[in-house]
Amino acid sequence: MSAPLWTVDAMAKAMGAVRHGALPAGVPGLSIDTRTIVPGEAFFALKDARDGHDFVEAALKAGGGLAVVAADKIGMFPKDAPLLAVADVLEGLTALACAARARSAAKFIGVTGSVGKTGTKEALRLALSADGATHASAASYNNHWGVPLSLARCPESARYAVLEVGMNHAGEIAPLTRLVRPHVAIITTVEPVHLEFFPSVEAIADAKAEIFQGIEPSGAAVLNRDNPHFARLQKQAKAAGVARIVTFGESAKADARLLKFALQADSSTAQARILGADVAYKLGAPGRHVVLNSLAVLAAASLAGADLALAALALANLAPPSGGRGERIALELPGGEALLIDESYNANPASMRAALALLGQAPVGPRGRRIAVLGEMLELGAQGAELHRGLAGLVVDNSVDLVFCAGPLYRDFWEALPSERRGGYAVTSAALEADVLGALRAGDAVMVKGSLGSKMGPIVKALTRQFVSQGARAAVSAQG
Repeated sequence: MSAPLWTVDAMAKAMGAVRHGALPAGVPGLSIDTRTIVPGEAFFALKDARDGHDFVEAALKAGGGLAVVAADKIGMFPKDAPLLAVADVLEGLTALACAARARSAAKFIGVTGSVGKTGTKEALRLALSADGATHASAASYNNHWGVPLSLARCPESARYAVLEVGMNHAGEIAPLTRLVRPHVAIITTVEPVHLEFFPSVEAIADAKAEIFQGIEPSGAAVLNRDNPHFARLQKQAKAAGVARIVTFGESAKADARLLKFALQADSSTAQARILGADVAYKLGAPGRHVVLNSLAVLAAASLAGADLALAALALANLAPPSGGRGERIALELPGGEALLIDESYNANPASMRAALALLGQAPVGPRGRRIAVLGEMLELGAQGAELHRGLAGLVVDNSVDLVFCAGPLYRDFWEALPSERRGGYAVTSAALEADVLGALRAGDAVMVKGSLGSKMGPIVKALTRQFVSQGARAAVSAQG
C-alpha cells in the first residue's frame, strides 16, 4: 500500500484543527468536488460560488475519509462525522499548502503569463516526468484557492512541482508566489488581457511581475525576450533581487533561442539552443505559440536540474489540452469527416491570433472549408470593439473561408469582413447554433473559440451531439 498524501496528525497540526468523530490515520488525496472525490480523500468545504458545507454529507457518503469544515458549522453534522474543524477552511487549506512546501525537497516552477499558462504547465509536467516524479496543478487551478489546493496536493516524494499562477487584478499573484516560493518562475508573455481591470498593458506586466516576489534566493526568472514588455519585466526582476534572468524567443540575444522550426497540421519540429546546448525535437501539439513556449519549458527544466535531452524527447508526446483548449475531434458527416477544434474555454486577442493561425494550418478535404465560430473576448474594457475589429485581417491572412460570430462586440468586425467570408452573425451564441450546424459539410475544419462567458461551449456540445458517434462521444467525455 502506498503512503498517504497526508497523515491526519500532520494535517491537524498544520491547520491547527480540532478533531471530531472517528478519523482515519491518513488520506490519499484532497478534494473540493463531490462528483470526483476518490474514496478516502479529505473533502474541503470551501466557500466559492456555493458553500461547500452543503456538500459534506454527500462527500462522506461517496467515500470521503473526512471533511475539513469551519468550526462554526460543526452543528450541521452528526457528532460521529469524521471532521477536522478550523476557523476558516480556505485559511486551513493555505496553512496545509505551507506545510507541503516546507516538507518538500522538490524543485518548484511557477508559471504565469497572459496566455499559454496551462499549455506550458502541461508541457513542463510531461518534460519533467521523463526525469523524475513530477506534481503539477490540475486543470487551470491558478487562483486564490486553486494554488493552495495544488500545492497542498504535492506529494512529499515529488522531485519536481509545477504550479500555475493566474490573476484578474493587481495584487493577486504576490501572495500566491510567496506561498509557492518557486525556484524558477516563467512569464510566458504579456498581452492585453483583463484590460477591464487595468489602466494599460504596462499595468498588466507589473501585475505579472509580482511573481518575482516569491522566487527563492538562488532562483531564476524565465522571460519572453520577444515580448515588447521584456525590458520592463527584466527591470522588475532585477529590482526584486532575482539571482538569474534567462530569456527565450527568436531573438539572437535569447538564452533559449529558436533556430529553426516547421509547423505541421497537428505537430511541429524545432531546433533550438537552450542555455548553450543545441537540441532538435518534435512537439506533439501544433502551433507556433506552442513552439515558442517550449523554449521556456526546456530552459526551466534545465534550470531545475532535469536532463535536457530527456525533457526535449518527451515533448513528442505533447497533446492539446482537453476541455476547450485546442482538443481536436472528428465529426462524422454524410460523405465523410470534418475536423472540430474546440477552443471554447477562453479567449483574448493573443490566444485568438494563435487559434486562427492554427485553423489556417488545419487540413481540409477537396470541398472543405476552414470555418471560424467566434464568441466575444470579454474583460477588454473600452478597447473591446477595436480589438475585435482587429481580427478581420487575421481571417484573410490565415485563409479562413467562413466566419460565424456572436456578440455586439463583433458588429464592426463583421462589417469589416469580405462578404464572401460572412457565414452568420447573431447577438448570442445560442442564436448562432443552428446556422453553424446547418453550414457544416464533409471536409471542413471548424474552430470554435470565445471567452467562457460568451457561452461557446454549447455549440461544441451541439456539434458533437449531432456529428460524433456514441462511442467516440464517450471517449471525448472520458477525457474531460
